[in-house]
Amino acid sequence: MEPLNDDAAKLREQGFIVLPGFLAEGVVERFVAAGESLVERARGLREPDAAYSLAPDAGGNPIPGVLHKVQGVGVVEPVWLDLAGEPSLVERVAALLGPSIDCFGTKFFPMDRAGASSTGWHTDNYYFGTDSDRVLSCAIYLHPTDATNGCLRVVPGSHRDARPGHVPGQGAMAHGHWAEVDESLATDVECPAGTVVLFSANLVHGARVNASGRPSYRTAWHYLPGDLHLPDFPRGVYRDRHRIAGD
Repeated sequence: MEPLNDDAAKLREQGFIVLPGFLAEGVVERFVAAGESLVERARGLREPDAAYSLAPDAGGNPIPGVLHKVQGVGVVEPVWLDLAGEPSLVERVAALLGPSIDCFGTKFFPMDRAGASSTGWHTDNYYFGTDSDRVLSCAIYLHPTDATNGCLRVVPGSHRDARPGHVPGQGAMAHGHWAEVDESLATDVECPAGTVVLFSANLVHGARVNASGRPSYRTAWHYLPGDLHLPDFPRGVYRDRHRIAGD
């Protein structure tokens, strides 16, 4: 394991930290099974609901029974908060943010079919209405993930640049607002199962489309100090903001 004091330097310089195979095999297996339960539950849905987003077709219409995302997965299935609170992971986060830590915006993406996508290019802080450097995003990959099955893509150092504009997506990407990016500057984050990626919420990032159909279950959320107030995500009020460590 790399020293914790290297994390701050990497985060400052490149905007992201990759911890390959960070989670124990038993932890990975537990949450793959939890993800399979969510995918199975979605098979009975004809229309999306507040938590379960169905995969869009080329026209942006939901495909019955095909899960795109569970938003607020830590509310839908609180077991996912055990993963956000994994002691070894919290130790890394606390070294960067301090001892009082919340997480919010918990999500699960199955990315388990050819053509599946999760996000386009964006910064997380665009959606949070802030440019605070105290918001630390976290993505966890429960399957081996590479360029053929939808790996994370990042633009190293972009957290230090002017914030990009975002415009509404179209068709299959109509579920969000996305930024235009010079993709020659992007890096693919290919990784083994159990990998954790921590990154600045100001970092420009996205994901490739799953071209292979091999599954790539992943979850994501955002850590922040307990004393950081975000108007749209207030502590103790917003249901999908959770105390992970400290006061």
